[in-house]
Amino acid sequence: MGFEGNEGSNKLANVLRDRMQKESESPLVLDFGGIQADGSLVTNTFPVPIPKGDYSILRQLTLGKAGDILTATSGDDGEHGGHTGGNGVHSHDILLPEKMRSVASGDRVLVAWVNNEAVVIDIVTRS
Repeated sequence: MGFEGNEGSNKLANVLRDRMQKESESPLVLDFGGIQADGSLVTNTFPVPIPKGDYSILRQLTLGKAGDILTATSGDDGEHGGHTGGNGVHSHDILLPEKMRSVASGDRVLVAWVNNEAVVIDIVTRS
């Protein structure tokens, strides 16, 4: 690839080509892993335990334990969904479902390797 007569464009083209070649040499890799009893992560391609805190985890997987309160509703109309009356002020707790719980020891997980960093993407379950 060359731009005859334009040295600056030629240098830019060479830099871009080199950068693209380097990026293609280190592709994003998906891997399976497991969360150990101490919270460390062991993956299929890197079987050395990565201590908790030394790998990343998607925020969705840090919401809490199943059954924890995720959020609460609040209202003052007193009438909805099968109940009426009272002074109208009430609330409902919305519990965290099992499928949205935090990662725990024993979980099989999907891991993305971004450069040298392991990122836990999700919990893997059987079909």
